[in-house]
Amino acid sequence: DKVGAILDEAKVSYVKWDMNRHIGEGYSIALKRQGEFYHRYILGLYEVLSRIFRDRPGILLESCSSGGNRFDLGMLCFSPQIWSSDNTDPIARLKIQAGLSYFYPLSSMGAHVSQSPHQQTLRATPLSTRFNVACFGCLGYELDLKHLTPEEKKEITEQIAFYKQYRRVFQYGTFSRLKAEKENKVIWQCVNQNKTMALAGLFQTLANAAEGEERLSVKGLDAGVYSVRTRPQRLHLARFGGLLKHVSPVELNPDGFLLRQANRHYSLADCVEAYQCSAAALSFGIPLPNQFTGTGYNENIRMLGDFGSNLYIIEQLNVEGENDE
Repeated sequence: DKVGAILDEAKVSYVKWDMNRHIGEGYSIALKRQGEFYHRYILGLYEVLSRIFRDRPGILLESCSSGGNRFDLGMLCFSPQIWSSDNTDPIARLKIQAGLSYFYPLSSMGAHVSQSPHQQTLRATPLSTRFNVACFGCLGYELDLKHLTPEEKKEITEQIAFYKQYRRVFQYGTFSRLKAEKENKVIWQCVNQNKTMALAGLFQTLANAAEGEERLSVKGLDAGVYSVRTRPQRLHLARFGGLLKHVSPVELNPDGFLLRQANRHYSLADCVEAYQCSAAALSFGIPLPNQFTGTGYNENIRMLGDFGSNLYIIEQLNVEGENDE
């Protein structure tokens, strides 16, 4: 009752219930039915949550899986959103979120864009990939705004606007894990309820020196003609390192003051892809432009590299989909 009174008085609309502590003494000679201990503990937890939140349906409760292991189907009755893992590295999340998706909807998965290099893996990943993975869930950001460059702030603003436009499809569409033709690729897709629109993510883990031909396959759409386009992304100059000297009219230190300042305020456009094709062609797989192979940059070359990715927006022509909020 006291917890409920605090929530009411403060007009709380969101609660994060973290359970980062295991039960250290789960055995006692005083317990007559020792084997039922953990089961009864969970029933007790459900009762506590019911007493607090049953009469407060306007409060969003987010539970936490780590430590307390409270990511289960019963918990969804009280907590429709659950923190998927403290590991927010996007490449690790490809496996974490894919595994969860066999049992839980994307709308229940807390997924955040976090710092790079990542605090747990030391893996450096593009901001675009961190977003592209996190938007297949309940998107959030855990970044220190003071340390973001002006260019990163622009990119994040664009990302949030994109997610707000399409989050109904991300969270409530039909999610599928498609089998990729290559081992270093992961393909996810969400199709809207009308089957006239899809969002597909193509993720690359470790790049190869010569990737060769690639196809994008999207399943489950109604027959018709579709437009396919990539979500616009930014390429930050720092990612090119010493390669910049090959296109600069003067030799510059890739870690020098001038290029560091340029990286803060300027970025390059990533490959712009746009197609029209039938649902049958999409199901079979449409060919994609070549990836970067060591030389040259233009808007027709896909600059994925290690841990790169793209989001594709697929919409049926002449049909108004329900992709907006």
